[in-house]
Amino acid sequence: VTARASVGRLGVINVERQVALGGPIQQKGVMVLQGYLAGCFAKRFPLSFNCSITFEQNYGGVEGDSASMAELVAILSDLSGAPLRQDIAITGSVNQLGQSQAIGGAHHKIEGLFRSCVEGGGLTGTQGVVIPQANEKNLVLRDEVAAAVAEGIFHVWSVASIDDAVAIFT
Repeated sequence: VTARASVGRLGVINVERQVALGGPIQQKGVMVLQGYLAGCFAKRFPLSFNCSITFEQNYGGVEGDSASMAELVAILSDLSGAPLRQDIAITGSVNQLGQSQAIGGAHHKIEGLFRSCVEGGGLTGTQGVVIPQANEKNLVLRDEVAAAVAEGIFHVWSVASIDDAVAIFT
């Protein structure tokens, strides 16, 4: 997911929506981001930026809101100029108050990144995944992933809010 912000008045521009690759729940997730940003930055004056967000190198459809935390982290990074760590992944939905919300398939997403790291050169000790705190209590991982987490060579961070996620990524 990438985001690019500039001066303007359009707010968040969802590239997937513009090219008919975003499903209704994915589009709703982006509209929720607009509400969060307005609540944070437009209490006295309207938002005055354009921000294009997209799933790079994706040519199929996108559905669901489980990338909305990733999209918001990318937007905040570009608006602030703060670089993000590239050795961790994030999954999760976010509401207009910036609170993380549970998503489906968290264990699949964690285990998928784990496999990618192992097959792509090995674990470095810094890689991991950020998930919503609401998913933590029901999380069951394969033994090899759980062992790597226990050893501290792979990480799973659970966050309650977008502020928590930004702190990990920056």
